[in-house]
Amino acid sequence: MSDSEFEIEAQDGLGAFLPASFGKQDRVANTSEQINLSKRKVIAEKPVESGDEDDAKKEDMDSDDSDDSDDDDSDDEEEFPVSHEMVIKTHDSSVNAISLDNAGSRLISGSNDCTLKLHDFSSMTPTTVRAFRSVDPTATKGSANVETHPVRQVQFNPSSPSQVLVVTALPQAKIMSRDGEILSTFVKGDMYLRDMHNTKGHISEITMGLWHPTNRNLCVTSGTDSTLRIWDVNNPRSQRDVIVFKSKAAGSAGRSRMTTVAWGSPAQGGNDFLVGATNDGSLTMWDGKGPYSRPSGEINNAHERDTWTGGLDISHDGRLVISRGGDDTIKLWDTRKFKQPINTTSHPSTSAQFPSSTIRFSPNSSNVLVGSPSGHLHILNPATLRPELVTPVTPGSPLITAFWHEKLNQIVTGSANAEAHVLYSPNISAGGAKTVMTKQPKRRHIDDDPNLTTDLSQGMSGDASGGHAANSFAARHPQVGMTASGRPRDPRRPHVPASTPFAKSQPGEEHVKNNIPLSSMRSEDPREALLKYAEKAEKNPMFTNAWKKTQPKTLYAELSDEEEEEPEKKKAKTG
Repeated sequence: MSDSEFEIEAQDGLGAFLPASFGKQDRVANTSEQINLSKRKVIAEKPVESGDEDDAKKEDMDSDDSDDSDDDDSDDEEEFPVSHEMVIKTHDSSVNAISLDNAGSRLISGSNDCTLKLHDFSSMTPTTVRAFRSVDPTATKGSANVETHPVRQVQFNPSSPSQVLVVTALPQAKIMSRDGEILSTFVKGDMYLRDMHNTKGHISEITMGLWHPTNRNLCVTSGTDSTLRIWDVNNPRSQRDVIVFKSKAAGSAGRSRMTTVAWGSPAQGGNDFLVGATNDGSLTMWDGKGPYSRPSGEINNAHERDTWTGGLDISHDGRLVISRGGDDTIKLWDTRKFKQPINTTSHPSTSAQFPSSTIRFSPNSSNVLVGSPSGHLHILNPATLRPELVTPVTPGSPLITAFWHEKLNQIVTGSANAEAHVLYSPNISAGGAKTVMTKQPKRRHIDDDPNLTTDLSQGMSGDASGGHAANSFAARHPQVGMTASGRPRDPRRPHVPASTPFAKSQPGEEHVKNNIPLSSMRSEDPREALLKYAEKAEKNPMFTNAWKKTQPKTLYAELSDEEEEEPEKKKAKTG
């Protein structure tokens, strides 16, 4: 090998480590590559009946993908936004409720870990999909024994996105801001009153809460005290109206737990109405404007008794009501003939383990979204209740809640494995997860690793007295053990501000002695300081000088040593 050939090979190997050009270079995100990374492996699965499982397995073994099947899959992808997904892993337990504001810029999720996670799509990137704030809606007082309860429902106000309705497993619902601050808390009723009409609020656990479709000031909650209560957010001290459900089931004493509620308002106009489900299997409908003393429609045996009907929704035109019962059935009802179901289909229920399992209409009511215990999302045809698309979201983990956002044209789901999935299509979706996945990934910096950085709050070298090390758990998680206001949960532990070498300057001794009154008493013995005034007080008393001459001299009795040693014995009483 000649020297020239060796030099050429050396230059080729060195060129792999040298930049192509020097100077400032613009970073351009490879949008198509990032979108492809979020593409789902399995988009659709054909629903298989129980009797055709063996045939389906044989077809899967022998079938080959053809051009026609690819065209059909592409058509399904364009019809439903399920081709790509963004996974949000911010909770520690099952995700029970998810809500997006009307603009589709902020997402709030509630979980069985008793927290709310607030996500902002505008601040997330493909590598930083996380919540910007975590809120515990039940932590209102700084106490060592704080009760925490799972979040059952969270919903943005459709007419005022600055308000969020939060329902936990408590008798009191809360109104929070979009930033997680508690604005108001509804009052709790008197549990010792038998007549629910005389109570100001729920006396037991709330199961569901919803906003009015058009009125920004009204919301409704359903509770296990057999009531629906309509609230005005401007007056949280008492409900505006109370609807008491009277059960007709034998042995129920006229009461039954309200499991869920739906509030519908027809798009064409007309009166809005309320539909509630109870644990005795009934569905009841009331006029939204009252009176509420008598329902406008009632179905006593809509579902089996003692099963939890967790899913209930009303179509966009206000003509259809769909319910998902704990008896493994989905039923479609007509509000104009509220007696018999239009259609019924069997579907496994998850409400026994997850009471907040939902069923929702699409924005234009052309489809129905429902999850399954196997982790699949079923998109049903409302006319036949047959699945038009079955797609796996979290295989092996039940899918609890799902809804279709109208403006984003994206489907958001929550599952039992603490994951929230945002399904979208780059062709028919807009904003939301699509915007996040098309952003430039955040470049990891050395400052992102706390083990390699200096915590300046503890000094330049991290050796300030009384502080934590820069790589300790307390330094990396300063909010652990703190309430939302920044105070410690334990009232016996005072809040200690961070001390740094820059704030350790103490005033001089001369300055303290000359400018602070009575500062010299800090180093004196208090007993000696008082005794030096004893002689002066005896000679010239200040307070008893008026009767000094008239006061008699105190005389004390003199006792002998024997009397001091042995006190007299009491004589025993005789007969």
